[in-house]
Amino acid sequence: MTYEKIVTLFDTAQHAEAAKRNLESAGFPSGEISTINNTTLALAGDKLREPGLWARLFGKDIQPYEAGVYGRAVESGGVVLTIRVPQSDVAKATSILNAHEAVDLQKRAMSQGLLTNTMATETKATAQPATMAAGRTLAGEEVLRLAEEQLDVGKRVVQDGATRVRRFVTERPVEAKVTLHEEHTQVIRRAISDKDPARDVDWTEKTIEVMETIEEPVVTKSVHIAEEVVIRKETTDTVTTLRDKVRRQQVEVERIPATGPLSKKR
Repeated sequence: MTYEKIVTLFDTAQHAEAAKRNLESAGFPSGEISTINNTTLALAGDKLREPGLWARLFGKDIQPYEAGVYGRAVESGGVVLTIRVPQSDVAKATSILNAHEAVDLQKRAMSQGLLTNTMATETKATAQPATMAAGRTLAGEEVLRLAEEQLDVGKRVVQDGATRVRRFVTERPVEAKVTLHEEHTQVIRRAISDKDPARDVDWTEKTIEVMETIEEPVVTKSVHIAEEVVIRKETTDTVTTLRDKVRRQQVEVERIPATGPLSKKR
């Protein structure tokens, strides 16, 4: 099995530690992961920016600007994380490392004046991504990279219609029965059959007034709360299974027998 070393630079120890934990959670052995910081390189002193130091660590083909970026980052508390992985797991490990703010060596070198646009163009053909900058191939080896897609599922909020609640007034006919009381004056004349002479007759004039009353309906209206309409949002969670296809590059090894005079002598 062919292995490859991936070298990744982080600006902080926290980012490097988080990347290490995620690599271990993904099944990469902790024994294949190592970190380099200003403590482990304390004896290097002012040699941190020298290409020779980093060439001894990562290979002779390291670029001077890469050594400069590594040295400055480690001096200011950065961490270089290395991991040795099978070639088939390179894409998986790289994806995890890139998720933790790995440093892009070329961009950092250009911002620090260690690399010009012309130099970047010249090295573009051989330059590796930030997490692969020191993933070196040994002499006599050829590397065939195999990529693998991963399904990343996110969420977004979209409008799913609306509910409108409108209050308005309606009228309906109603009726009610009420008993009305009336008082009227009734004048009744009665004949007196007693023929005896009247005594103590009052000859003064007199007027009697009797008040008459009637009841008439009086309509008033009172208001009371008949019901309440409560408007609120109800939330529900549903689990949806998303199905898609992801691609993965694989390699097939086929032994092709030699032809010609030499092959016949075997």
